Amino acid sequence: MFSKYKKAAPAATPAPVAAKVTELPKAEAAPKSPRKPAPKAATVAPLDKERKRKERMGEIKLELHRALLDNLNLSALESATEKDLRQEISAISAEVLEEKNIVLNREDRQTLNQELFDEVTGLGPLETLLKDETVNDILVNGPQQIFVERDGKLQLTDITFKDERHLLRIIDKIVSAVGRRVDESNPYVDARLKDGSRFNAMVPPIAVDGSLVSIRKFKKDKLGIDDLVNFGAFTEEMAAYLQAAVATRLNVIVSGGTGSGKTTTLNALSSFIDNAERILTIEDTAELQLQQTHVGRMESRPPNVEGKGEVSPRDCLKNALRMRPDRIIVGETRGEEVIDMLQAMNTGHDGSMTTIHANSARDGVSRLENMIAMAGIEMPIKAVRSQISSAVNLIVQASRLQDGSRRMTSITEITGMEGDVISMQEIFRFQRVGLTPDNKIIGHFTATGVRSHYSERFRLWGYDLPASVYEPIAAE
Repeated sequence: MFSKYKKAAPAATPAPVAAKVTELPKAEAAPKSPRKPAPKAATVAPLDKERKRKERMGEIKLELHRALLDNLNLSALESATEKDLRQEISAISAEVLEEKNIVLNREDRQTLNQELFDEVTGLGPLETLLKDETVNDILVNGPQQIFVERDGKLQLTDITFKDERHLLRIIDKIVSAVGRRVDESNPYVDARLKDGSRFNAMVPPIAVDGSLVSIRKFKKDKLGIDDLVNFGAFTEEMAAYLQAAVATRLNVIVSGGTGSGKTTTLNALSSFIDNAERILTIEDTAELQLQQTHVGRMESRPPNVEGKGEVSPRDCLKNALRMRPDRIIVGETRGEEVIDMLQAMNTGHDGSMTTIHANSARDGVSRLENMIAMAGIEMPIKAVRSQISSAVNLIVQASRLQDGSRRMTSITEITGMEGDVISMQEIFRFQRVGLTPDNKIIGHFTATGVRSHYSERFRLWGYDLPASVYEPIAAE
């Protein structure tokens, strides 16, 4: 039996035992006070009937997983179809359950077979979360604690790994697929999953309480400008202004914090680029989804185990300048590549775009100055600012607000220099008004009343925006 995928020598490996992690009931309300009650920490509930059932199912799955490893020739499975593999797993699990006199209903049996299939071909307990379209981020704090982000809010799940060895095995499975390695001598790693999701892991001894994993899921459906307008990320007037800015080849920087939607915004802005232009993209992890015909994608590479073979974003950028690009889009500028990016913007590659980590447009300019200083180039501060002011035309600020919503909170133009200071003017902003009882942000988008410094440029390129676009909107 099972001769098609039978292997010569058995090799058993432990598999996970699932356990339910829930929150304790909320404590009694505190006495009336101007302070809001502090949030309660997530805790593990006492053993109950459901948890015992989960533990029992985990033990059964462990036994079945060992049986699979004893009977399946994993190397031969690479050429097997999904249908054949599922049938083989179902047959082996049925035989083992019969031998051990374990009776399961159809639903439990199907769940068990699916989990075993995920262990053999996928990423074990993480596979369910990766398939869940509502999950944006998966955050693993050791084998017993897995959080997800939905709608900008973190939630503790009831999914767990059996132990640290099980978690390490899944991490190793991910990184080895892309030619990387993670162990005590190299305890952290950046990688990309098959679907393009960004993966980062840090293992003991650096991770004290168990391996830390974060997965930023890759959106299969690219969000366009219309989608972001419908979601309330910005308004039609702001979209019309941004279309004019991108189409007339202004150099744009998207600024924001972690998880604020910088890459999503950059993707949406790229939709305004003419299909006839040659675009080169440079990223640490390929996430941009450009729809134009003429796109060349590059991905930087970290050094190998011996410390060799690194290809930095700056190396990619230098090479990109020799490849006749009309525009260069850098996924994120975070180091010495800022020099080459600014020079590209200043030397005939108008319309280039990038993202940086900053909390405001003014902070974004300061961060550019700091990155130039960290690159080891000794330039007078006035010369640095002059380079920035002539290279960057527009800073779009993306923010994740306290209610988890992502908004384009500011659009600011850089208009030149006034003495030693870079002059800037804000064109649009998100005006916060207050907070609802359920902690939802109340606010509205408004123009500042300042007419764009590039209005004449827009007009000459055929994007003559009406004066009403720049009129402030009063709060309702």
